[in-house]
Amino acid sequence: MSNTLSSNESNPSGKKKIIVLGSGPNRIGQGIEFDYCCVHGLLAIKEAGYEAIMVNCNPETVSTDFDIADKLYFEPVYWEHLWEIIELEKPEGVIVQLGGQTALKLAKRLHEKGIRIIGTSYDNMDIAEDRGRFSDLLKELNIPYPQYGTAYTADEAIEVANQVGYPVLVRPSYVLGGQRMRIVINDEEVEKAVISLLKHIPNNKILIDHFLDRCQEAEIDGIFDGTDFHVMGVMEHIEPAGIHSGDSNAVLPAFNLTPMEVTTMEFYAEKIARALDIRGLINIQFAVKDGNVYVIEANPRASRTTPFIAKAYGIPYLNIATKVMLDVAKLKDFTMKKQLKGYAIKEPVFSFDKFPGVNKELGPEMKSTGEAIRFIKDLRDPYFRTLYKERSMHLSK
Repeated sequence: MSNTLSSNESNPSGKKKIIVLGSGPNRIGQGIEFDYCCVHGLLAIKEAGYEAIMVNCNPETVSTDFDIADKLYFEPVYWEHLWEIIELEKPEGVIVQLGGQTALKLAKRLHEKGIRIIGTSYDNMDIAEDRGRFSDLLKELNIPYPQYGTAYTADEAIEVANQVGYPVLVRPSYVLGGQRMRIVINDEEVEKAVISLLKHIPNNKILIDHFLDRCQEAEIDGIFDGTDFHVMGVMEHIEPAGIHSGDSNAVLPAFNLTPMEVTTMEFYAEKIARALDIRGLINIQFAVKDGNVYVIEANPRASRTTPFIAKAYGIPYLNIATKVMLDVAKLKDFTMKKQLKGYAIKEPVFSFDKFPGVNKELGPEMKSTGEAIRFIKDLRDPYFRTLYKERSMHLSK
């Protein structure tokens, strides 16, 4: 046991404080895009009159610069460290929506300790995170979704897969970047996928979804303040279904979906945000096949595309969303005029040259290490045409 320290470098102020949780070290599925979210969140907190406290341990991020937050705790984003900080600072609450999945996973511990979570409540976030609970909600709302079932063993998974119909997507709950997700086509592959999954993530609940092959994927990022819902952006993926959203080239706004399909997506997104009583940000993933719109999943937090949309449209969405979470402003208080002329394409960035032994084939498990933004005037742009041609060739196989 280490000796108890007799001194403390941190002297709490008498101001009202808000703690923002960062995303920790950069990793596949979660990186610099969430640092953008945290920085703009911290600035919004200060504008709202609170002391902004940042908890993160990544020296490569702007959020850990000494002049961004009022106070920085350069500590691992783990419960043991966070709890000591909370006991000392006694904040008004903690924001978990801005730091990706790492921050969101601490919501349960905060809730159990009675610490106020700024924005969406823990239980409503858990409904979105728990694949089974979320599918049950979609059923109640009469929103289409791929047939699914849950299992805890390989035998149960095989039984469920036969019920929902092959091909199926086998995935664990509460994971980052599509970790251990697999698309499988028969009982043998299900068994192999489940055994591998449980070996790496023991006791995890396994979700088996019917995989909608050859469908179009799209997503919506939005903000809900309890009264009004604002669609930040509708993004359409160029790559076909089966490739993780983080590895897809995505176009803003949608380029090939019909007006009815886009309107349906927006209608479902608002319906879900209201049912979950979201306060702040939500990201919803869709699959569109034969004119039908299906909801795949919802993320009750900032997504990796939130900064992309904010930059493309020139709107400070993270500042707005944070003030909505703090309940110091409503969406009607802001003028949000989208300034994009043409289209913006989210390009995934891969680092395969740094990891020559890694399988370069893309699938439901994310492999990109970042993203870039490319602006085009119209769909005749050579870069876009090349990407779309590659998609067509893939679908024709």
